[in-house]
Amino acid sequence: MSTAPARSGRDSAQVSAPVAITAPRPALPPHAPGLRIGLFGGSFNPPHQAHRAVSLLALKRLQLDRVWWLVTPGNPLKDTRRLPPLAARMKAAEALAADRRIVVTGLEAALGTVYTADTLRALRHHAPGVRFVWLMGADNLSTLHLWRNWQEILHLVPIAVIDRGDAGLKAMAAPAARAFARFRIPEQQAATLAQRDPPAWLFLHGVKSALSSTALRQRSGGE
Repeated sequence: MSTAPARSGRDSAQVSAPVAITAPRPALPPHAPGLRIGLFGGSFNPPHQAHRAVSLLALKRLQLDRVWWLVTPGNPLKDTRRLPPLAARMKAAEALAADRRIVVTGLEAALGTVYTADTLRALRHHAPGVRFVWLMGADNLSTLHLWRNWQEILHLVPIAVIDRGDAGLKAMAAPAARAFARFRIPEQQAATLAQRDPPAWLFLHGVKSALSSTALRQRSGGE
């Protein structure tokens, strides 16, 4: 799962058969049936304050118990030769998060999954009863229709789309937003999202930062 936009390009539009969940049970962060857990994926290269701001907003407005940061091992559709090791990015993310409710994980590496739909399917299998919510920036909603098995994603978990910078208007006109328009719930009902059966999504205002990992790398002379 990569960022800037957080996952654009990594979930190709190709349709793949569901991945069979046959591997041994991975070590997941502490969880229990009924807990409301937000899932926020990305390369976190580097992690930045907008990642934290989105997570804190989701914890408050969606009344989540935890947010798990899913730090991806690498985007299979991009050149990852200059991508810092997973352990280094997780360490930097942990230093930034500085909140016990934000749990930094390398779950995709543990699960052996690459694409979002596969990750969500595996988590639902290994953590039955947990009320997962997928968190994404508005910039990612604009390209969601390009992700692999994107319609399945919307049927696996509720989704909270967080407004970022000027991406909101474009996102609301995107194919995924139009295709699932009837499943959008009012922002005033944000606290109920985690308890809803998918498909269900909402657009959440409150984080206006357009900060991205790509911009930070460019400023520092990286890719």
